[in-house]
Amino acid sequence: MKITEIRGHHVGFAPSPAIGNARTMIRRRDFLLLEIVTDTGKSGWGEVFSSPDAAAALIRMRYAPLVLGQSPARYRALWEQMAGNLGYDRRGPAMMAISAIDMALCDLAAQDLGVSVAAMLGGALREQVFAYGSGPFIVETRDPFAHYATEVERCLAQGYRAVKPRAGVSPRADGAMLASLRRQVGPEIALMVDINQAYSARAAIASARLMEASDLLWIEEPVEPDDIPGYAAVAAAVTTAVAGGEALASAAAFRDFLVAGTLSILQPDLTVCGGYTGFLRIAALAAAFDLPIMPHVFGTIVNHQAALQIAGLLPARRGGGPASYPYVEVDVSTNPLLALQGAVKPNADGTLDIPDRPGTGLDLTAERLEPWRRESWICR
Repeated sequence: MKITEIRGHHVGFAPSPAIGNARTMIRRRDFLLLEIVTDTGKSGWGEVFSSPDAAAALIRMRYAPLVLGQSPARYRALWEQMAGNLGYDRRGPAMMAISAIDMALCDLAAQDLGVSVAAMLGGALREQVFAYGSGPFIVETRDPFAHYATEVERCLAQGYRAVKPRAGVSPRADGAMLASLRRQVGPEIALMVDINQAYSARAAIASARLMEASDLLWIEEPVEPDDIPGYAAVAAAVTTAVAGGEALASAAAFRDFLVAGTLSILQPDLTVCGGYTGFLRIAALAAAFDLPIMPHVFGTIVNHQAALQIAGLLPARRGGGPASYPYVEVDVSTNPLLALQGAVKPNADGTLDIPDRPGTGLDLTAERLEPWRRESWICR
């Protein structure tokens, strides 16, 4: 099996109404879906959800010549070759480009063996993984949390046993919102909260202390993603676990955070941290620090399926919730690119099945992307 083409599909949509967090309103969601095609006619898929246009340019100009004509089975060697060409861009679009390529190469290599990616990478430790609903999101109204009760009830009706609303409006508003949700869902439903990098360390600590009585599993991204002293201050000041890492693109970046005693839960994103190959390096670091790790995922069906595969490989860690970690995040907003294979809904016990079909278990063609396609290109 040899790689004959690399195809980029720029897709996106405008959420209506716009969804948001304390840092920004999301009026447009754009992605690069990378399709790598072989001489056997098989396609492997990768994704970039942050900086898709910049990553696409790097793939076309820098990485396609390294990959074309190669066997996908050489994904580890190709990862090292690509990483050797990062230059100064070690934590930005270049690593995102490598991430998408690695995801697609591993998809193809596993397909060629007739096994899932998890099986190819050593074998899944579980057949299902616990899921949490990522939402509700802030909206542009006088009370940005007013709709949360209705949205959370919808999540519970869909089978989720854990929900992660967005916070960061103000410490007092955050505390009141979580207290209300805890009364609504009772003690058995897991609640965590995502501040999306919106606070200073002092404000994050004030918010966390007002939310502590609501028995949260974790507080995610309380401050800017590169603010190691801020993370350390929050972690030292509050009892709730601090989670983060979706914006960190390498094992070295996570090493710096862990040495500083910042994170209790690691959340690399496969589309940012180097794909499967990069994620497993970070997972080894998590094991060395005896910390739980789970994939951040907030994009299309491509990253979702990949996150299920990587979650199957991660060791169980107790975190105090209704199930052992890892959990897998599911975007509960209206996202047609997540629903390309049908709506994603958990089983009755709040889990998702980990596909054991070849590759990542995707049933995807370029034609199915047409309603959301903005641009396409091919490298041969």
